[in-house]
Order: sequence, then structure tokens, then C-alpha cells
Amino acid sequence: MAANTPRHIWIAILVAALGYFVDVFDLILFSVLRTSSLEALGQNTENNGLLLINLQMGGMLVGGILWGMLGDKRGRLSVLFGSILLYSLANIANGLVTDLTTYGVVRFIAGLGLAGELGAGITLVSELMSKENRGYGTMLIATVGVSGAVLATYMAEHFDWRTCYFAGGGLGLTLLALRIGVHESGLFKKLEEETVPRGSLRSLFANWNGTRRYLACIFMGMPTWFVVGLLVSFLPEFGRAMGMPLNEQGQVEGLQAAIALRYCYIGLTLGDFVSGAMSQLIRSRKQVLLIFFILTACFMTLYLVQQNPPAEWMYWICGLLGFGVGFWAILVTVASESFGTNLRALAATTVPNFARGALVPLTAVFVALKPGLGQISAAATVGTMAMAMAFVGWLMLPETFGKDLNYTEK
Repeated sequence: MAANTPRHIWIAILVAALGYFVDVFDLILFSVLRTSSLEALGQNTENNGLLLINLQMGGMLVGGILWGMLGDKRGRLSVLFGSILLYSLANIANGLVTDLTTYGVVRFIAGLGLAGELGAGITLVSELMSKENRGYGTMLIATVGVSGAVLATYMAEHFDWRTCYFAGGGLGLTLLALRIGVHESGLFKKLEEETVPRGSLRSLFANWNGTRRYLACIFMGMPTWFVVGLLVSFLPEFGRAMGMPLNEQGQVEGLQAAIALRYCYIGLTLGDFVSGAMSQLIRSRKQVLLIFFILTACFMTLYLVQQNPPAEWMYWICGLLGFGVGFWAILVTVASESFGTNLRALAATTVPNFARGALVPLTAVFVALKPGLGQISAAATVGTMAMAMAFVGWLMLPETFGKDLNYTEK
């Protein structure tokens, strides 16, 4: 990025990056606090944990559409700050719950809030920056943002679950104080003077060209959440299937999902930085995406062929997997670059949430295959499906580096 980048652009990058930091903090915080919080409420951890995850995911899918439409109709800033406010208040409410029903309602509301920030932030920064440099801005947003998971896993180990939720809410509300000095996108202001349809979900599928670009972006995001949501989050279960020794409680010795997620997100943070910088240096999004897809496939294979490995080695593999799926920054950037100003926020907001939502059918297929194939073979089959979809998406996608964003979809 140029040294003479205007101050208001740096402020926009800072707010979007910190907003995504708190977004990821909350998302991962719930994953690592799910068991302890449900036990404290006297609830069954396995069945009710899955219920809460599905409610949160449902909120994110609905929220992705609502925030995306609002971002194209009312502006990027309204979504950026509205989503931060909603998930911050939901975090605080999480720290106050005393029963399962309230917990479920609040997780759904939190999902609604979490759905909007990333797409709005990426869209705003992409439109504020030059076409030659905007990749650096989105790289910084994603790199800072995903590091929120590292803080979440640390706090979950050292603080009570209610304290962790209060901290997440407080971080978000503090962030809102930075809203002064953030400017609305000039492209959106220009859009307000035109009469084209804005934020229309139907318009994304009005023709095959738009449908192809949209589906390509969603397909390419599927490996990320297969890796994070299944391979890393359920590392202890996979460790058992790999023949790792068990302790007296029947748990795999030395393996914890929270530590696996920490390694994964450290790798993801590094991967987002490297992939974003590479795309700027070689002036191509597609070439870097292909490189990272190949890396992801290799690291997934490395993970699944292990037999009674040391626990520390599996944590390092989780870090490699995180690095491999560190194309997340480029993916959301590509989604924002692939559509005109009147649909840009909708695409950039729904794509990451639908990619996250793809974990639900992928997990369903995994569960269906596991009794017949076993855990490792079932995961290998589903992982192959996810990678195949990503490569199909890559083939469908045109190059977007350096694309002029000053246009609308007719």
C-alpha cells in the first residue's frame, strides 16, 4: 500500500479489521465454550451443542441475506456498524443466560449479527481503495480478523465462560467508538443516484453469467469450513480413529479441540497474509487460489493418513491445514470484485455465510458415510467432494485482479 494512502481509508481498514477480529473471536469462542457453558447450565452437551450450532448457523444464513440486501440499499456503513452492535449485545446476553431456550435464541441473534460485518467491511474497503491496491486492504482485514480466534482459545482456557462472553461484547461496543471518521463508499453514493435494482437476491440469478460467478465463489469456500468445522474441531475424535492412546476417561491423551483450533487459526492468519500479498505481487487472484487449493488437498491427505501419531504432530498438521485454507481473504475479495455496485454487498456478505453453511450438508454426508466406511474414510470421501467443488468453482471464475468496480449489474 502506498505511504500516501488517505487517512479515512486507513480508518476504514482498521475498523473493518477489528470488527472481523471480534466477529471471529465470538465465532470460535462459542465453539470452545460450548461444552463448559452447557455443563454449567445442567444440559446435555452433545445433542444440545449441535442444536445451538445449528441455530447459530441458521442465524448466519438468514443474516447474510438481510445484511447483504441492506448493504446495497442503505449503505455499507449501516451494515458494518449495525452488525457489530448486534453481535456485541448478543455476546453480553450470552453471559447472562440461565436456560437452554434463552441460550438458543441468543445464539440465533448472534448468528444474525456475525453474518454482516465481514462482507460489509470488505465491500467498503474494496470500493474506497484503488483497483491496484485494494488486495492489500482486504488482506489486512482478514489477517487481523482471523487472529481473533487465537485470543478466543486463550481466554477460554483461563477465564470463566460468562466472563469470556462479556469480554467479547465489550470489545465490540468499544470498537463502535471508532466509527467517527469512517466515510461511506463513493461508489455507493453514486449508486444512490441511479435507478437500477439494488440488493436483489433474484438479480444474482437473473442470468447464467451472474449465477456462475456467484456459485463459483461459494464452491471455493467449502474446503475452509470442512477443515475448520470437521477435521480440526473434531481432532480428538479423529485421534481415536487413528489409534492414539486413551486416558482413563476414554479420551485421547493430549489432544484438545481448543488447542487444535488455536494452531489452525495461527496458520490461517499467516495464510491470509501470504495469499493476499502473493495475489498483489503476481497480479492474479486465480493463480494464488489454485496454489492454496493444492496445498489444502496435500495437507488434508497428510492429516488423514496418520497412524497413532504424537499429539504435538497433529497440532502442527492443524496449523498447516489452517495455512492451506488461508485463501479466505482472497475469496471474499473475489466475491466483492465479481459483482457490480448494486449487488456487491449482497454477494460479499452472502458468499462467506453460504460457504460456512455448506458445512451442514458436508457434515450430514460424513455422518451418513461413517457407519459403513469408518471415520477416516468417510472424512476422506467428503473432503474429496469439498475439494472437487472448489476446483470446479475455480474453473468457473474469471480473473478479477485489477477489475474496475465502478459499474452496475443490469
